[in-house]
Amino acid sequence: MNATEPTAGWLEGREHVLPVRIYYEDTDFTGVVYHANYLRYFERGRSDFLRVCGVSHTALAELPEPAAFAVTHMAIDFKRAARVDDALTVRTTYDAVKGPRLFVSQRILRGDELIAQAQVEAACISLDGRARRPPPGLVEQLKPLFSAP
Repeated sequence: MNATEPTAGWLEGREHVLPVRIYYEDTDFTGVVYHANYLRYFERGRSDFLRVCGVSHTALAELPEPAAFAVTHMAIDFKRAARVDDALTVRTTYDAVKGPRLFVSQRILRGDELIAQAQVEAACISLDGRARRPPPGLVEQLKPLFSAP
């Protein structure tokens, strides 16, 4: 990686780890992270997981049959408040693929303390928004990182 490029995190086993720093802009007037910003951190974790595995959103969109991902369901449990200047980690695992659907588990931690966790279902879609199977090779490329069936 080039030192001038932002980090995309790294893999620890089958789990992707992405450091996130909390800035003043992420917080409300009390210095606590605004709840909608957790969605952004989870999105960065999912996207950077794919990036580390060599899957580019740009390349997917440029395929002969372009593809993208859309979140179809997300359940978030907020456990603790994150605050300005906190150093957090977003931990992401891709658990399974069934047809066009990808199942993802995510956690945000401050050290060992759980801040929030999410269960995510995303669909692979064509650029017109219709569900489609992931492009050939994508599932095979990620399969070693899925949880056991």
